[in-house]
Amino acid sequence: MDWKAYLDTTRDELRALNRALPEATRGYGALSKAVKEHGVLGLKEKEFVALGISVAIRCDACIAFHVEALVRAGASRAEVSDVLAMAVQMGGGPSLMYAARALACWDQLAAPAAEG
Repeated sequence: MDWKAYLDTTRDELRALNRALPEATRGYGALSKAVKEHGVLGLKEKEFVALGISVAIRCDACIAFHVEALVRAGASRAEVSDVLAMAVQMGGGPSLMYAARALACWDQLAAPAAEG
């Protein structure tokens, strides 16, 4: 899968949804911002939780967005792998398959960051 193209397509689809449901998507955005900016966990730790849940519920778009956020937050491949191991332990075989997808996403999206 081309994760960068997938993210671009998903962002386009979300922009269309934002135009169709501006109040609802603004509300979701406010919730998302509040959750990430407050509390005792840092942003990176919160994104680790979100990635684990993304794998467990088998959401490709969620995986892509949270891996991208973890790349920006300075997470390492080893940290992401540890989170994926917990997701597999909690979610069994289906999570194993999506953990493999999430690691492939990490490898693709983190490559430019490692080069730069």
